[in-house]
Amino acid sequence: MSLNTVDTRVKLKARKTPYWHKLASGQHIGYRKLNAGADGTWLAQAYDADTRKQTRRSLGAFDHLPANKRFDAASDAAREWFKHLNQGGGTDVVTVRQACEHYVEHVRSDKGDAKADDIKARFTRRVYDDKLAKIELQKLTERHVEAWRKAFTKTPVIVNPHAENPTSRERSPSSVNRDMTALRAALNFARSQRAVTSDIAWLYALRPIKNADGKRDAYLDRTQRLALINKASADVATLLRGLSLVPIRPGALAALTVSSFDKRLGVLTIGKDKAGRDRKIKLPKVTAEFFEAQSKDKTPAAPLLARSGGKTWDKDAWKKPVKAAALAAELPASVTAYAMRHSVITDLVTNGLDLLTVAQLSGTSVAMIEKHYGHLRAEHAAAALATLVL
Repeated sequence: MSLNTVDTRVKLKARKTPYWHKLASGQHIGYRKLNAGADGTWLAQAYDADTRKQTRRSLGAFDHLPANKRFDAASDAAREWFKHLNQGGGTDVVTVRQACEHYVEHVRSDKGDAKADDIKARFTRRVYDDKLAKIELQKLTERHVEAWRKAFTKTPVIVNPHAENPTSRERSPSSVNRDMTALRAALNFARSQRAVTSDIAWLYALRPIKNADGKRDAYLDRTQRLALINKASADVATLLRGLSLVPIRPGALAALTVSSFDKRLGVLTIGKDKAGRDRKIKLPKVTAEFFEAQSKDKTPAAPLLARSGGKTWDKDAWKKPVKAAALAAELPASVTAYAMRHSVITDLVTNGLDLLTVAQLSGTSVAMIEKHYGHLRAEHAAAALATLVL
């Protein structure tokens, strides 16, 4: 029957069974009117000739539109859904939030808790409380994603939130990229699971900001690293020495417990890190002795490298002391705890260690090592070419 006029729909009797209007072969739009005098709701129904099954989807009331516009709007929505099914899309309704939650579950099973917890925290801060979270993937548009991006980009970062008078600063491009990367990955995963068949809604809206990472941290040679350690307080000096011995992130080093170090085998297990799953580093004798000394007379659950008083380190606790030590050592103002990691990786690369091993030790990808440190291999490449001379 025809449902395209308001008069026709008004005259329909109230009933649970929908009234159907054929749009194309195997494709119908339905109108369900439960109460006389009330507006009805719209449905779409698709018939699959291969399975001989019908699939339905609720489209809503479209009561935000004038009554004479609702049939066309419902028909357009139905056709979009039929197109989604014809392209192999799934029948389940998935919102942006559900897509994010499914992705976190996937990462947890594939890459471990540390990576999953980091991504979940980003979604909790940036997505779940935003209206974007409630939008169905099949209804998601570039306009929706652009609005989300603009809103969170303008949200300031709170510096030292637990301080008596916390301050704020603008969100850095690299920070924006990290949050967009997480959402883009979740939406791409949803597409791979056929929850949606196109990525046009986020393909351009979530493009990363170019050159967002900026310059790498200051490089400190061995003499400068030793000067920084010597000018630091005892507990900070221990943390910095640890960072000078293994190319891991400050946060990962701070999260290590005594149980992370196997004294018998001289192996350090890195857990909480961007790399996701635990990774093990076989330590040389001198380095193993350093970590063994830090674990002496401590319980397995105690921090391996602790602050004075036995507390666990965090970036807010080491940030100012490291800056003060750098100032006392007359080092550049750009020196941070992370500069130790950068410097160690630089030395490993320039000393000729292959990039795959450097990446494995550092808990990052070969692509990232090549991007930021590959140019340092030029001297080695030139030396290798020199051996080809006849």
